[in-house]
Amino acid sequence: MPNRRAFVRSIASAATGVLVAGESLLESALSAAQVASPGRRRATIGGRRVTVIDIHAHTFVPEVWDLVRDTPLAAVAKANLTGAIALGPGTAARLQYMDKEGIDYQAINVNAWGYSADRPLARDLIQLQNEKIAQAVAAHPDRFVGMATLALQHPDLAAEQLDYAVRKLGLRGAAIGGSVEGMELSDRKFDPFWAKAEELGVMLFMHPQQATGTTQNARLQGKGGLGNTIGNPLETTVFLSHLIYEGTLDRFPGLRLCGAHAGGYLPSYSGRSDALCGRGGGNGDDCRTLKRKPSEYFRNQLYIDSMIFQEAGLRHLIEQVGADHIFYGTDYPFDWPVGIDFILNASGISNAQKEAILGGNLIKLLRINV
Repeated sequence: MPNRRAFVRSIASAATGVLVAGESLLESALSAAQVASPGRRRATIGGRRVTVIDIHAHTFVPEVWDLVRDTPLAAVAKANLTGAIALGPGTAARLQYMDKEGIDYQAINVNAWGYSADRPLARDLIQLQNEKIAQAVAAHPDRFVGMATLALQHPDLAAEQLDYAVRKLGLRGAAIGGSVEGMELSDRKFDPFWAKAEELGVMLFMHPQQATGTTQNARLQGKGGLGNTIGNPLETTVFLSHLIYEGTLDRFPGLRLCGAHAGGYLPSYSGRSDALCGRGGGNGDDCRTLKRKPSEYFRNQLYIDSMIFQEAGLRHLIEQVGADHIFYGTDYPFDWPVGIDFILNASGISNAQKEAILGGNLIKLLRINV
């Protein structure tokens, strides 16, 4: 994917410059004027203005370098800063991209990367990141909503951080990884975090991070970027499956969680999981305590983004999970072919379904006043 690599190199260069200068996209948001291109695109459906919200928009806080430079996390932070999820060329460029693409809001989030931090470092690291995200939102409340980062390796601390981020900083949910240092988030250890998320009624956005066996798999090395094209959806699939089969979603029926990359393979192939549950005996017995079929969790607690890339795939997902459980997502700043025209021009999808996917669903779930 030469275009993708070139784009990543360009933002990596910009991000490195930001680090040297000591100013991040989030800090620049505080001083930047409201940037709106004269030709800002406004999405319409049937001649009526609709709001577009991007659930899948990455950012990074380079100020964390001062916290981790002398710790084992330094290499991880550097890889994230100068690699795939670096800040990009700044707030002005981010807003110009949004204007050009017809995106009204981004739900900005930091992809999980610090799950190995000890408790004191994790506390400081998360506080810094969440405060910077909140500052960016405060500078542009009509363009950004914030998703908190959390120290899930310390579940009780993560619960405290989520509570503070939502109640004090005004963030609308949280972005989490699919596992923590090899441990599945369906483990009872993480129940304090899930309980807090349910109590607050906030949306959680799960995005894959580097994980052994899925994104990091010897068989996925070589050509084709398989760790990305196969590994990322696979990580989402495994994560969601554990939450279903281990009973996490049943223990916390108020949870609302979005799986990145169209929910991985599970929404498209959930019939196999349902069939297993209907067989009885062997692994079929794993379903005995579930309150519903695996596929039915996507009609209740689980949501997915729209990164499926094909109209037929989008129609299939709507059939499987419902348009009210799909959010528009771009994976910004990466150059996937996921502009809003993919949704607007899709055949066989009603105007009401298009509006729901592009932003109507998230207006409600992220509590955005438009």
